[in-house]
Amino acid sequence: MAAKTKTKKISGEDIIAIYMEYVLEHEMVPKSIYKFCKHNGIEEPSFYDNFGSISGIQKAIWNTFFSHTQQLIEKNKDYEQFSNKDKMLTFFYSFFELLALNRSYVLFTLHNDKNVMKNMEQLKGLRKQVKTYATGLINDGNAGKNFKFTKHNPSLFSEGAWLQLLFILKFWIDDDSPGFEKTDIAIEKSIQTVFDVFDNTPLDNIIDFGKFLFKEKLT
Repeated sequence: MAAKTKTKKISGEDIIAIYMEYVLEHEMVPKSIYKFCKHNGIEEPSFYDNFGSISGIQKAIWNTFFSHTQQLIEKNKDYEQFSNKDKMLTFFYSFFELLALNRSYVLFTLHNDKNVMKNMEQLKGLRKQVKTYATGLINDGNAGKNFKFTKHNPSLFSEGAWLQLLFILKFWIDDDSPGFEKTDIAIEKSIQTVFDVFDNTPLDNIIDFGKFLFKEKLT
């Protein structure tokens, strides 16, 4: 594709869309912002009005996945009446449905560098947003409890929610089932397990979840 010579001011979301298309078409991250902007007809100052670096746009893409997920679930008029568990399920289902629409980009960007920690760097903003979301759920649940010993630890729960998302993300990346139906099962069982642990309910579901994971490793 020939470089575009006419430049134009552009929004952050437009730059994100162009960037995602660029890395998939070229199978590489742009070597410089200058060349990326010149190739796509973007005024370089317009890029810097929205992002400070290539790393910045990579983080912003994951933040956008989160914000779009929130917008989607908030359109459900019944969402506010859901239990915390159902809210978390709705979030996870919606988030991974959105990732599925952008699977090629997600697989590319998470496998682009052999340095796992470098690849994970782009998820820092997402981690903060997920933890904030989970903390909000727990604080809402704690507000209705009269005794301190019955309240859940927001910090512990939010970190657990983030680790759970990373686990499901890895599961989803490896999932080759039609419609990622195995990922849906993993989401349901893992969310159920987390809430079982926090609510001190019997361990049947934890054992069930363990059997599911063991089976998936063998098939």
